[in-house]
Amino acid sequence: MTDSATSPGFLAATRAFYDAVAEDYAATFRDSYAGRPLDRALLRAYAELVGPGRPVADLGCGPGEVTALLASLGLDVYGLDLSPAMVEIARREHPGLRFEQGSMLELPLPDGALAGVVSWYSSIHTPVDRLPALFREYRRVLTPGGHLLLAFQAGDHPRRHDQPWGHPVALDFLRRDPEHMAALLTDAGFTLTSRTVREPDENLGEPVPQAFLFATAR
Repeated sequence: MTDSATSPGFLAATRAFYDAVAEDYAATFRDSYAGRPLDRALLRAYAELVGPGRPVADLGCGPGEVTALLASLGLDVYGLDLSPAMVEIARREHPGLRFEQGSMLELPLPDGALAGVVSWYSSIHTPVDRLPALFREYRRVLTPGGHLLLAFQAGDHPRRHDQPWGHPVALDFLRRDPEHMAALLTDAGFTLTSRTVREPDENLGEPVPQAFLFATAR
């Protein structure tokens, strides 16, 4: 992981934001997937595509809810997050799983080490000009034929979260065009296999559609 003194500004800002809100974030979204049957179905389909026991990284894992769900579906999964506070919570909440602190842009893995990469709403703070490098890094650590699941909010305009839960931090949550994201994945060495965009769920407080792209490493 690049030291915070020399890391790009968006990495430092993202880490500071999530370090500040980690406990409140984890408490608010604990067990949230119990009320998300469509999202759980996509994660089950992904686990079936990858195959039981195969190595997967949940990149930008936060407090580890998705990591734990993937593990329950039979994957050999570990979580990585930029925020040390989030990693500490994930280790506390899911002591049987492995969590590491680090940057998705500089993954501590050899080429072709993984059968799967999950990026579940974790690319939403990466500036658009850094997305090609991020997706090339995803491709680098996947074996040929390995599976990527990329989730993000669909839309054109960012949403700024300012002083969430009363903490003195702010961060932009970037929304993306699914067609553009699919094209970037293709350019990075992936073949798109599925594109799902579901309508926002008002019960979950979602203001915009949610997008889920499945792709395989060429």
